[in-house]
Amino acid sequence: MDNLIEIRDLRITFAQSVEVVAGLDLDIPAGKTLCLVGESGCGKSVTAKAILQVIDHPGRITGGAIKLRQPDGKVLDIAATKSSSPIMRDVRGADIAMIHQEPMTFLSPLYTIGNQISEALTLHRKVSRADARAEGIRMLEQVGMPDPARRYDSYTFQLSGGQRQRAMIAMALINRPRLLIADEPTTALDVTTQANILDLLAQLQRDTGMAVLFITHDLGVVAEIADEIAVMYLGKIVERGPVNEVLRNPKHPYTRGLLASMPRLDGDFKAPLKAIPGMVPPPALRPTGCSFHPRCEWALAGLCNTIPVLETQLGTDHMVACHAYGSEAGKFSRTPLRAAAISATPVRKAAGTEPLLSVRDLHKHFPIRAGFFQRKVGALRAVNDVSLDIYPGETLGLVGESGCGKSTLGQTIVGLHQADSGAIRFADGVREPVDLLTARGAEARRMRTDIRMIFQDPTGSLNPRMRVRDIIGEVLQVNGRHSAADIEARVQTLLKRVGLSPDYAERYPHAFSGGQRQRIAIARALASEPRLVIADEAVSALDVSVQTQIINMMKDLQAEMGLTYLFVSHDLGVIANISDRVAVMYAGRIVEIGTTEAIFRNPRHPYTEALLAAIPGRGVTRNDNRVRLGGHVPDASQQLSGCAFADRCRYALPACRAIEPQLQGALDHRYACIRADELHLRAVTGKPELVGA
Repeated sequence: MDNLIEIRDLRITFAQSVEVVAGLDLDIPAGKTLCLVGESGCGKSVTAKAILQVIDHPGRITGGAIKLRQPDGKVLDIAATKSSSPIMRDVRGADIAMIHQEPMTFLSPLYTIGNQISEALTLHRKVSRADARAEGIRMLEQVGMPDPARRYDSYTFQLSGGQRQRAMIAMALINRPRLLIADEPTTALDVTTQANILDLLAQLQRDTGMAVLFITHDLGVVAEIADEIAVMYLGKIVERGPVNEVLRNPKHPYTRGLLASMPRLDGDFKAPLKAIPGMVPPPALRPTGCSFHPRCEWALAGLCNTIPVLETQLGTDHMVACHAYGSEAGKFSRTPLRAAAISATPVRKAAGTEPLLSVRDLHKHFPIRAGFFQRKVGALRAVNDVSLDIYPGETLGLVGESGCGKSTLGQTIVGLHQADSGAIRFADGVREPVDLLTARGAEARRMRTDIRMIFQDPTGSLNPRMRVRDIIGEVLQVNGRHSAADIEARVQTLLKRVGLSPDYAERYPHAFSGGQRQRIAIARALASEPRLVIADEAVSALDVSVQTQIINMMKDLQAEMGLTYLFVSHDLGVIANISDRVAVMYAGRIVEIGTTEAIFRNPRHPYTEALLAAIPGRGVTRNDNRVRLGGHVPDASQQLSGCAFADRCRYALPACRAIEPQLQGALDHRYACIRADELHLRAVTGKPELVGA
C-alpha cells in the first residue's frame, strides 16, 4: 500500500436515505498533496469529516472502506472503527489533523488560543506546560500571527477573522500530523498571508513527509500546491489525475466549466467570464444518468439523462467519468467550450465627467480607552488622509491586506462610522452636491437611499427571522412612499433581476445557499435604486462558478441601472475582472491608484508588486518566483514616520523611513513612493529589475 489513505466505494447517508457521497473512490498518496475541488454541496467537506469519523448527526457512513496505513505497516479501516473508540481518539490530532473553514465555529470562546493549541499538544505528546507554551508561540509565529506571544494569551473574540484562521492552522500543525486535511483554510486570508501559509504547508510537507488533502474552490491555489487533483460533483469523483494534466488538458465538462469560470490575469481583463449555468442540485434530487447533465451543454438526450456514467482511464493516472469518452464518444462534439457573452456592456465614465463621489483628506481614528474611567489613552488610525474620486458608471476596486482600512473606508462613506475630519462630496448631477459628513435631516435620508452597501457575510447581514419579502421590502417601507402593492411588485422585480425565482419571497434565509443569500443581499441593496453601491468582499466566500455568476450579474445590473461600484476585495483576480480603476491601500493610506491595466501591467509601488506577485497560480501555471512579503501591516495605534511600508519593503533606503511619500504621477496613475522612478517592478508577467541600486 503506497498510499497513506485508500477510500473505496464510500457511501455517506443523511436522514436515513439521502446519499450525499455515493460510491466514492479516492487515494491520498503519502507525502503528496491531493486537491479536492468542486462547488458547495458536492460532498467535499463531509468526505473529509468521514476520514476523521466526525460526520455531523444524522449523517453516517453506510458503506465502503477508509483504509489508513499506520506507522507499523498495519492498515486501519476507519469506516469500520467506532468514532468514540480510543483508536480514533489517538488518530485524531496525531496521525490526522484538520483545518476547518469556519474557525469561529471550532475555536472555544471560553479558553485562550494558547490553551487550545497547548491542549492539542499535551493530549498526544508528553511535554511540560512551559515547553507546550514555547512550542505554541513558535507555531503561531510560523503561521504569521502578529505579536504571537501576546496573541497566545488572547481569546477568540479578540482576534480578527484572519488571525483566528492562523490560530486554527497552528493548532492543526502543532503535532506534525501524517495527514493534514485542509478545508478551505485560506479563503478568509488576504493574498500575501495566503502565500505565506501555502509556503509553510509546503515546507512542513518537505520536512516531515506529511500528506495533505486540500479542499478548495480556488483553482489558482490548486495550480500552486497540488501534485494531484480530484474533481468532485454531487458525491462522486468525475475527473482525477496529475495536476498539470488535468488543468492543462481537462476532459470533463464540469472541470472545463470550473476553469472557464476562474478570473484570469493572463489575458484581457475585460473578457467575459463563462459561468456554469444553474446550481448543484440537492442530493435528494440527484438527476438520473450523469448527475451533471442538466448543466452540461454537451449532454445528449436518451444517453446522458438515462444511463449511469462509468469511469474511463485516459492514459497514465488520468480518469474521467463522462459519456463523451466511453463507447458513445463519437456522438459528441470536441469543440472547446464557448465563452458566453455578457448581455450588456458596463457604462464607462466620459472624459471630463464630474465625480459622483469625491473623498478628500479623510481621517477615521478609533479611540483606545483604559482604566476604570475608560479614559482615552491612544487611537487606532484606521483611515489616514485618504483622497479619491469615483466617477458615474465606473467600478473602483479597493485592495489591500487585512487591517489596511479598506472596510473602514467603505463603512465611513456609507455612514456606519462618523469621520473625524475631511470631506465626502456626493454629486449626482441632478441635485446640489452634498457633503456626507455634514448632511442632516432630509439630505441624510436621501444619502442613505442613494448609497447602499453589500456586506461580506450574507448570512450575518440577513435577519433569520424575516422572510425574503420582508428583508427586501423593509428598505422601501422605511421611505414611507410606497404602498403594499408597490412593495410587493418591486420585490418580485428585484428577485428576477438578481436571478432568483419570485416564489423565493416566502422563504427564510436559512433555506438558501451562500450564493443565493448574496443575491438576496444585492437585491436588498438595489431596492432603493441607489446611485453608488459599496460591495465589501461581496464574493470572497463563494465558489468560483457562483462568484462568476455574481460578477456577471453585477456588471449587467450596472449597465441596466447606471450603477457605480466601490468594490472592496482581497481577491485580485476578481478585482481585475470587475474594475475600471484600482486603488491600493496600505496602513490607512492610498499608496497607488490607476486604471486596471496600469496597476496590473505596470505597478509603480513595491506593495502593489508584492500583492500581484503573491497571487497563487496566475491562471493554470505554478508561480515559482513569488515575492515573499514578510512582516505585517504596522500597528495602527502607533505613530508612523516616513513610508509605512518601509519595514517590509525590499527596496527601502534610510530616506524611506524619514520622508513620508505623497501621491505623484499622471492623473490616471498615481503612486506614493520616493523611489518609483528608479524601480522597474514586476507586473503580472515578467521578472523584476532594479535600476541604479
